[in-house]
Amino acid sequence: MKNIITFSAPSKVILSGEHSVVYGYPALITSINKRLIFSLSEENVFSNENDLKNKEIVGLIEKIIISYLKKHKIAYCKKKYFFKIDSEIPVGYGLGSSAALSVAAAACFLKFLSGKNFPKEVINDLAYQIEIYFHQNPSGVDNTASCFGGLIYYRKEFDFLKNISFLNFKIPETFSLYLINSGRPKEKTKEMVNVVFEKYKKNPLFFENIFINIQKTTKKMVLAIKEENANLFYEAILDNEIFLEMLGVVSLKTKKLLQKLFPFGVGKVTGAGGKDDKSGFILFFAKKEKELLSFLKEQKINFFKFSFDNKGVYEKS
Repeated sequence: MKNIITFSAPSKVILSGEHSVVYGYPALITSINKRLIFSLSEENVFSNENDLKNKEIVGLIEKIIISYLKKHKIAYCKKKYFFKIDSEIPVGYGLGSSAALSVAAAACFLKFLSGKNFPKEVINDLAYQIEIYFHQNPSGVDNTASCFGGLIYYRKEFDFLKNISFLNFKIPETFSLYLINSGRPKEKTKEMVNVVFEKYKKNPLFFENIFINIQKTTKKMVLAIKEENANLFYEAILDNEIFLEMLGVVSLKTKKLLQKLFPFGVGKVTGAGGKDDKSGFILFFAKKEKELLSFLKEQKINFFKFSFDNKGVYEKS
């Protein structure tokens, strides 16, 4: 039996900077411990049947990797393959499921075709190219978090110039953070990015002002985490949600849910959001943790505890 090559990559949460990051403003992101595992083998040793959509996506990823190997004159062997995707990451909820697939599959194909391991910088650049297929105009923030892991301050100046600062501290365990599911948005990420872009074109000064305020909030959040200042973090979450609502990426249903949750703490949409029905996951800072959990269970609202990841992508033995 041929060896199976397997790579694992984590999901992500944008703490601050959704949408504004597309326009060159900073974002603060962290990877979380929900993972996607991608495997390749020369023999059909997998029990699952891959649907046509995944076959098309995986075929595209293979082409991108082969193009890179050819361009850099790296020896490789094109061969028949079978693949398997196992994921804990909800698809279409703003937690970076496509980025985790892009990262894990890029790393896996590089090793499968060339027999070599590649630096994370190479994996990340290739994952960004794959993300363009999914989202048309991605910021690169999702794949960066999934590839490197940890807490990252990210700014995209150009496609060829991305400033990535790896912060050597993590979110304090004293911050009671949860991810609460408001429901899967009707809109895809690229649709929500386009919604903001169309509004931006009509009123650029207004939106630039919002982006500047989001930037201030992002920096406030960095300080709050660094200084373990719960009150400052609380303020930053609250401010961030207000600005996201001004961008028009938070649905009425999600706003009402946040109002119901307000007695227990504050929350914000994380990811691209959704305007017509639901808006994906809410990052929630709990001030009254027991009461929050009781309410969520009573209302049968899906949630999970925030769990920090600092490993990024890695090969599983």
